[in-house]
Amino acid sequence: MKTIGLLGGMSWESTLGYYQAINQGVKQALGGLHSAKIALVSVDFAPIERLQHAGDWQGTATILSNAAKQVEAAGADCLLICTNTMHKVAAEIESAIAIPLLHIADATAKVLVQQGITRVGLLGTAFTMEQDFYKGRLTEHFGLDVVVPDEADRAIIHRVIYQELCLGKSVPESKAEYLRIIKQLAERGAQGVILGCTEIGLLVKQTDTDITLFDTTAIHAASAVAFALGKQD
Repeated sequence: MKTIGLLGGMSWESTLGYYQAINQGVKQALGGLHSAKIALVSVDFAPIERLQHAGDWQGTATILSNAAKQVEAAGADCLLICTNTMHKVAAEIESAIAIPLLHIADATAKVLVQQGITRVGLLGTAFTMEQDFYKGRLTEHFGLDVVVPDEADRAIIHRVIYQELCLGKSVPESKAEYLRIIKQLAERGAQGVILGCTEIGLLVKQTDTDITLFDTTAIHAASAVAFALGKQD
């Protein structure tokens, strides 16, 4: 079994989900008392969040590249950035290490393509929904048509992530707003919706809607398990 490297803490609420999902995946595959071999470096999210909203992405890249080197030094055979938004600096992080980076958008897109999805809704931080580092990768590398909420709804999605979900808060009114927005994306032709922020799965579950949801935390974790066990496509 290979060692999975996790770059977490953004927020730790979702990193907890990664740790659980990866260990459950290994146990399901191997049985008995098996658990995953994991090297985890968890960063302090507060300074990173400040740099995000100040537009200092190079500053975030420096912090995360140094943390990624620590993960590699701990013996990891691959690296997962346990957040969608910080894949904006995935290239800088990848260039700082010698081990492969398992990109969250690639893992998600492969599942979408396998299920015959061609038009998909995307929820996430404003950075993820509005900038091209994520949407562009889905379109250019996998031919997916990506739709996002309108500006007012993007603001709602973003606010709830930072002011509630990253603090471990699940507010019923916010869940209702998310489900309304998901329904609207389906009405615009989305065949499914990507939960493109690793915290969203803490608020909205598949049992809450008939519209197919793609939880990036679960998908990314499953790709790590496949890598560790040598079962990648």
